[in-house]
Amino acid sequence: MTIFKEKVDEEYLTVAETKEILERLEVERATDDEREMRYELARAIEHTNRFAELDPDDAREFADKLVDLEKVDEKTANKIVDLKPRDRDELRAVFAQERYSLSGDELDEILNVVNQYV
Repeated sequence: MTIFKEKVDEEYLTVAETKEILERLEVERATDDEREMRYELARAIEHTNRFAELDPDDAREFADKLVDLEKVDEKTANKIVDLKPRDRDELRAVFAQERYSLSGDELDEILNVVNQYV
């Protein structure tokens, strides 16, 4: 049986920002002999180390530029930062679950921002 605590806050993070948080947690756990690193935490650290390519500040700046565009919300912006789609088809896959579709010009505008960080 899993016991859940109350959800206090929620925010979307890029993989690079998550890596920074997990690195601090890993150091904290390594210095405390009584606290072991759980399997899930170790796997999360491994995942972020493998897939985080950008600096956390660059990733946040990238996401903020995407959010400034008309059809991109924060959740989608973070997904785009993590995936860095290279063409229209890959970008359409990110928006596949949305209730709207983007025009070619809107897709190109997003890809222009992505190309600045790839």
